[in-house]
Amino acid sequence: MLLISLFNGSHDTVLFTLFGIIIVVFLIIDLGVLNKSAHKISTKSALYQSIFWVVVSVSFGYLIYVYGDGADASLTFFTAYLTEYALSVDNIFVILLILRYFAVKEIYYHNILFWGILGALVFRAIFIFLGAYLISQFYWILYIFGVFLVYSGIKIFFEDEEDDIDPGKNPILKLAKKYLNVTDDDHGGRFVVVENKKLLFTPLFLVIILIETTDLIFAVDSIPAAFAITQNEFLIYTSNIFAVLGLRAKFFLLAGIIDKFYLLQKGLSFVLIFIGAKMLLEIVHIEVPIALSFLVIIVVLAGSIIMSLIIPEKGKDKDDSDSSENLESDIINPEKELS
Repeated sequence: MLLISLFNGSHDTVLFTLFGIIIVVFLIIDLGVLNKSAHKISTKSALYQSIFWVVVSVSFGYLIYVYGDGADASLTFFTAYLTEYALSVDNIFVILLILRYFAVKEIYYHNILFWGILGALVFRAIFIFLGAYLISQFYWILYIFGVFLVYSGIKIFFEDEEDDIDPGKNPILKLAKKYLNVTDDDHGGRFVVVENKKLLFTPLFLVIILIETTDLIFAVDSIPAAFAITQNEFLIYTSNIFAVLGLRAKFFLLAGIIDKFYLLQKGLSFVLIFIGAKMLLEIVHIEVPIALSFLVIIVVLAGSIIMSLIIPEKGKDKDDSDSSENLESDIINPEKELS
């Protein structure tokens, strides 16, 4: 029923078809043409890819303006996209932590993130359409989303990005190690191998599992945030997926400098609180215009990035920077064993 609602008009059909074509074509080109073999992604390449996905996303937003429901729908798409794109920065922190924990070689980063993001496309679709169905049956769930977002925003504001994050304690990882035959070698970047007629899983497969479960955890924040902006499942899914598709390029672009944006987490927490409060205000019939929401979100995010760059973080000095560089070099040390 929900899928049928996406096709309730010729314009929606055109947009959904274009969206599907864009996703399928570029995923095939990405894995089948541009990245057939494992290799390290340069910062320059990551920059070009990041710009490309932003341009594609903006172009799709323009198509929504032309073929969809006009300026309001287009601005709603951009608001949801910007929110999801910003919230995905937290994913980068944790993904980098996971890759460091497993001492994954940089040449395997792209392949791991590709399959991790491919899984995210599927799981987020399930989450979004399930959420849309529940809201269509029980509209008050939106207010629970609002309370949850305010709570999450306050919690994130008072915690460090790496607080209580230990990939080795992940229960899914423990189950995988217990019931799967896991090798100690990466086998040239493969996820599954067969030896002596026995199916074996490499440590890189465990990395995929961790990244997938991590994305599901972050989706608990990001998807309710999108529903607080709009209940149009097409706009929610497309904005969400375009943000996820741009995550990989953004990871390679920001992995080495993301620690510099130490105030961005505070900005993201404010965005969650604002979006949650916006939803709760509907209880007393106060509606925040989508244009104002877009302006607040972009000002807060831009402000937190700028303030991070112009105001030095307390307690950070050159020695901290040097230790960070040493940790980064450990990732590509071929003598460090994958465990």
